[in-house]
Amino acid sequence: MSEPNQPDFRSLHSTVNSKGKRNWIYALQPKGKFYRYRTYLSYVYVILFFTMPFIRIDGNPLFQFNIPQGEFTFFGSLFTPQDFIMFGLGMIIFILFVVIFTLIYGRFFCGWVCPQTIFMEMIFRKIEYLIEGDGNKQKINNGKKWTTEMYIRKAVKHVVFLVLSFTISNTFLAYIIGTDQLFKIITDPISQHIGGFIAIVFFTLVFYTVYAFVREIVCTVICPYGRLQGVLLDKNSIVVAYNYLRGEPRNKKKSTEGAGDCIDCGMCVNVCPTNIDIRNGTQLECINCTACIDACNMMMKKVNRPENLITYASENQIASGKKFEFTYRIKAYSGVLAVLIVLLGILIVTRTTFDATILRVPGQGMQENTDGTISNLFRIKVTNKSNRDLPYALVPSNPDVKIERIGHRLDTLKGRQLAEETFFIKVDTNKIEKRKEEYEIKLMSGDKLITTKKAIFISDY
Repeated sequence: MSEPNQPDFRSLHSTVNSKGKRNWIYALQPKGKFYRYRTYLSYVYVILFFTMPFIRIDGNPLFQFNIPQGEFTFFGSLFTPQDFIMFGLGMIIFILFVVIFTLIYGRFFCGWVCPQTIFMEMIFRKIEYLIEGDGNKQKINNGKKWTTEMYIRKAVKHVVFLVLSFTISNTFLAYIIGTDQLFKIITDPISQHIGGFIAIVFFTLVFYTVYAFVREIVCTVICPYGRLQGVLLDKNSIVVAYNYLRGEPRNKKKSTEGAGDCIDCGMCVNVCPTNIDIRNGTQLECINCTACIDACNMMMKKVNRPENLITYASENQIASGKKFEFTYRIKAYSGVLAVLIVLLGILIVTRTTFDATILRVPGQGMQENTDGTISNLFRIKVTNKSNRDLPYALVPSNPDVKIERIGHRLDTLKGRQLAEETFFIKVDTNKIEKRKEEYEIKLMSGDKLITTKKAIFISDY
């Protein structure tokens, strides 16, 4: 890479000035194909974000992360604490996927899909542009004495920000507690849902503070993924990069012989939401949002020079012209990831709606009955993992085995609840062939077989 042109490069944070105070960023609005693509993607993202809590599959929400109860719903499938192995495996897969994705594509996620970037750059900042004008106009106006019009514009902007933050807060809470519980918090008296009301207010203030004041500091300081990037990236990772071989030495006069294509206009810095100069190389603060690519391409067109002076490329690709190649590290991680995905897929496919455990009642031995049968007493604990109440029955696979339920008989399992019942397994003495037998018990829901469990039956054979 070329030598840094700024004397304070890497000695100062991009959002902190030389006096240690906040360097407020007045980013210009980018214009170009990547910004359009990101805008289209943000439309899809926002629609999905605000509608998914209301979409239900088989009575379950599409996605829900009920952290207080330890329940998670993915694509309509409910995962309870009993599915801890699957959840843990899913988290390992997610972390490994992040590692591999970053190794190959750098911080692409941050610039295109991250909720912080989507809401900040595609919603809140666009509203700010609409109300207060572009970055340069905002900087000039904020540096002057505020007029009545300025106060009104600021007030309108922050009211809109609060309303949006309140909407996001309610939607975010719906992903945690579900839409039904959220509607109760909204419609019932506040005194009945103090905790829920406090949560809505808290998240509203958090989102408002982040998007109105904290902004890019989330990406450059708070978010751990930005720090992780510095460990994971290597010279083969594809990032937003400046082609210093083509661009240097810079030339503001645009015509000097032997000069590079970079005209040192500074547009790549002016549009950057984290206020970095991409020409100094890959930096921790870069979120790969492509704003600098659009700005540079616009300027290259104006001076009749080839586009993509700033583009998606790896450091090795710029230095040597080599294309991207899969390193042994990426191949190793990918192999492990593939194995884990297959394993998780097997667990999900074999997962059942009823999760049950059948055990002999402690302290109870075999019983000899007057009808010539031997019986053992068992207790079953069963959980219905769906949101719906489902019919339930126990049916022995062996026709010589009979089940006699005692006490409270279960005919229906309520959704997302644990139930239990006690029953005898009876077998005719003449049908017993050894002291310890293993009998299969079918758990049925109507005519549908949900799962099969085994019960160890003992006798004095």
